[in-house]
Amino acid sequence: MKKIALSVLALGVISALLLAGCGTTSSTTAAAAKDPDTITIAWLPNNAGEDFKDTRAAIDKVIADATGKKVEDKLTTDYAIVIEAVSKGDAQLAFVGAQQYVEAHNKNPKVLPLVVNSGNSGTLSDAMYYSRFAVKKGNESQYQSGSGFSIDNIAGKRMGFVSPSSTSGFAVPTSQILSTFTKQDKWKNLTKDDLTQGGNGKFFSQVTFGGSHQGNAVNLLTDKVDVAAIDDVDLVSYVDLTSGKENTEGAVYTVKNNATAPFDKLAGAQFTLIKPIPVMNGPIMVNTGALTQQTVEKLTAALTSDTTTQDTKIFIPKDSKTKGFFNQPQHFLKVDDSWYQPIRDLK
Repeated sequence: MKKIALSVLALGVISALLLAGCGTTSSTTAAAAKDPDTITIAWLPNNAGEDFKDTRAAIDKVIADATGKKVEDKLTTDYAIVIEAVSKGDAQLAFVGAQQYVEAHNKNPKVLPLVVNSGNSGTLSDAMYYSRFAVKKGNESQYQSGSGFSIDNIAGKRMGFVSPSSTSGFAVPTSQILSTFTKQDKWKNLTKDDLTQGGNGKFFSQVTFGGSHQGNAVNLLTDKVDVAAIDDVDLVSYVDLTSGKENTEGAVYTVKNNATAPFDKLAGAQFTLIKPIPVMNGPIMVNTGALTQQTVEKLTAALTSDTTTQDTKIFIPKDSKTKGFFNQPQHFLKVDDSWYQPIRDLK
């Protein structure tokens, strides 16, 4: 398998890692806040399913034990709901992707990253997951380039994104498309907005938003789209790698026989990766105007503690039946706003 060149985004990530280090959450905005009686944590559609209730409950318990407060989950069906809830303070916390964090911070500068999950090294140097262009198995020959694959032939296809506010399901793949195609005279004026809708004269013949990475993958496997932008972390519980190397061009993934909804009727269905792109992990973000600085510090200490790191319902051991968002040997690290500058720098 040939070595995949890092994208411009990945280079930005590495630069940001070197500059930002672990950072700390700013204390300037939280000092005058007042704690609510109940702390609310909002969850993206990808993470709001029944499969993830045990992990959500374990994180809720860490928050409750650290603060002495009741904790309530806000389960959502739309990325925009999470962004709006935290920026307004209706929810004080949320686990989100980098793009959702940037949008929430833009709406309210008091929204800051609290912690982020490390890479398997235990540091920020590999605190990444993958945004991936995928096609249904059997159609990959349309995207071959030499001995590998590329996105050179995706113009005119039916494209599936997750949400306009998704990092790996929209912001990163559209940036990659613009970087690739605006070098061509035909598409030199192409913009991100142009990629949100299809039709005659448009870059794509059709554009669909799946609402979640799971929904977008289902659209691909049921022939509603030709190409889908999907991440790895939100699908790991539903598919197995059956050919190639994890998160590389040509890797084939197969829906598990015991996959739960929305994949329960798709056992054995397969997709192939034509381009994977590394992306920095998203944070648990906090509205520092909606919690006191003391509470923010308690939450940071609790989430980065050894007790949390060793909680197998939060950091899931290999081969565990529990479905969650983080895996061993990862743990939470403090991080600051500047670490997400590469996302702001995307086209």
